[in-house]
Amino acid sequence: MPQSFTRFGEELRRRRLEAGLSLTALSGSVHYSKAQLSKVERGLSAPSRDLARLCDAALRADGSLLALLAPETTGPPVDPAPGRVHEEDWIVQLSPDGPNAFQPVSRRGVVGAGVASLMAWRSDSASAASPSAGAEMLEASRSLFTHYRRLGQTVAPGFLLPVLIAQTHTLRELSAHCDSDIRRHLLALGSRYAEYVGWLVQETGNERAALWWTQRAVDLAAAGGDRALAGYALVRRALVTLYRDDAEQTVALARRAQSGALPPRIRGLAAQREAQGHALAGDHRACLHALDRARVLLARQDDGPDEPVIGTMHLPDPVGMVTGWCLVDLGRPREAGEELDRQLALIGEGAVRTQVRYGVRRALAYASAGEIDHACDLVAPLLDGVEAVGSATVTTDLRRLARTLTRHANHCSVRRLGPRLGTLSGPSTI
Repeated sequence: MPQSFTRFGEELRRRRLEAGLSLTALSGSVHYSKAQLSKVERGLSAPSRDLARLCDAALRADGSLLALLAPETTGPPVDPAPGRVHEEDWIVQLSPDGPNAFQPVSRRGVVGAGVASLMAWRSDSASAASPSAGAEMLEASRSLFTHYRRLGQTVAPGFLLPVLIAQTHTLRELSAHCDSDIRRHLLALGSRYAEYVGWLVQETGNERAALWWTQRAVDLAAAGGDRALAGYALVRRALVTLYRDDAEQTVALARRAQSGALPPRIRGLAAQREAQGHALAGDHRACLHALDRARVLLARQDDGPDEPVIGTMHLPDPVGMVTGWCLVDLGRPREAGEELDRQLALIGEGAVRTQVRYGVRRALAYASAGEIDHACDLVAPLLDGVEAVGSATVTTDLRRLARTLTRHANHCSVRRLGPRLGTLSGPSTI
């Protein structure tokens, strides 16, 4: 076993004895077997992060046990260098049998590769669009954006990405031919499209491309005079580090997005992300303080009437839902399940992606609390939605749920659910 696991086992035993708990008592609290806990304490078995979270909460270690385990995953830097709005052409390759691709290339590279000779057309750079044309495109694109976001709740990202990329490109290019006022609005809307593309790309599991699109959103917004979106980009980058299980980076990025110069909504979303980072670290008090700040900030309505809402538009009480999310990572699964019960009752039927995202986490909460049959009953009706929306981030929690249920493989409900859950969460998971 690595040295960190040995240290974890020693510290777990020390804190358990200090709390006056037997292995049997701790086992009943965290819903892991006495034999498994004994192996972890003796350094014979590696502790999972889920076990560490539960033990940390049960022994009131305030994140000290979790801190003994290194983050599970690493990845490329999440602060890419800024680019320029018109630095490249975008090529989307569409295949009739499913797999599609997107690639930004320099305009010289397009000509050199002969791509433009296949089928090419350009707007006349010497001409200008009429004010009415720019205004009509702006109005139509705003309406479409709302519809696309709703559609994104029910279909896999691959169905929407080509049209969203094309729409972003259209707004970007048309802005160069309009007067300054329309140009600013076109670029602002284009930035929202690009940010949404980045989110959907992350849902496909491609972190690097998601970060690229997030930076394009920042560049488009800045070109239109909006510097605030750079703050929200930090929140989006913190989501990448959150799924890497990197608490330190998540908190650091989220704090950078809470400058007083930024709009209250962006600061509120950043405070929520900070809370999720503190939850990963097992810091209950800091998590609750960040959630309190988020609630105050998000209560201020600062989005303009014509601009799409930044962040989620499907959570009636986003802070309440994120509270339930955080309680899972804080090792308080029963409290998490009860809070997520309340919040999921408020979600509309059409918001399938939101339902499965938080519904799977609710099932994980109840499974971690030892309510195995209830967890299976909760997740079973979600699996069709999980398959439909094709979310890599939802699959992350689904794998955690599958690993938890594996410890209870003799339950009838687990045996019934196992084959389907294993297929959706990955091979050899359950």
